[in-house]
Amino acid sequence: MDASTLVAFVVACAVISIVPGPDMMFIIANGVARGRAAGVVAAVGMSTGMAVHTVAAALGLGALLQAAPVVLDAVRIVGAVFLCYLAISTLRSAREITETAPARFGGHSLRRTYAMATLTNLANPKVIFFYIAFFPQFLTGGGWPTPVQFLVMGAVLIMVGLTVDAAVGLASGTCSELLRRRPAVRRWLGRVSAAIFGGLAVRLVVDR
Repeated sequence: MDASTLVAFVVACAVISIVPGPDMMFIIANGVARGRAAGVVAAVGMSTGMAVHTVAAALGLGALLQAAPVVLDAVRIVGAVFLCYLAISTLRSAREITETAPARFGGHSLRRTYAMATLTNLANPKVIFFYIAFFPQFLTGGGWPTPVQFLVMGAVLIMVGLTVDAAVGLASGTCSELLRRRPAVRRWLGRVSAAIFGGLAVRLVVDR
């Protein structure tokens, strides 16, 4: 891959990362519901899922998934279940907020946020098909083997995406924490986050 192609790819990745999508909405929901740390951790989890998709695309697993639509349906259903679980648990937490209830940003919660972000990204099979459709436009003949070029482009996409997503998670968490002084506002933010998780679950099920 020559320098000009790499620069063009970086610019394309930046544009794609800035446009709001399901991953960004998931990150915003976590930042709004549970603060800056949760927003940034969700961004890292999403990038972890993208890393797995990158390796899968480099190994040609996208063609295998496309040939097995039953597997794709199962993956989508699992992802929707995860998101529904997040919606219900977030809504339940919002209802339990009182004047004296502290915000929960413990290590266990952050580990769960990371795991759920990673699994939510992995449960979206459209990501690997995006790789298969987008990356070949920047492949160059000769030089590096195609799988290596896929891995390099995937790493670039992850770095650019993580930078944007972490900034979004930090910003949404900061805005949320500024509003958390009143329990009524905290409950409202929790309901908004639950609605986002629920909407993403519905989208994953109906969007084919």
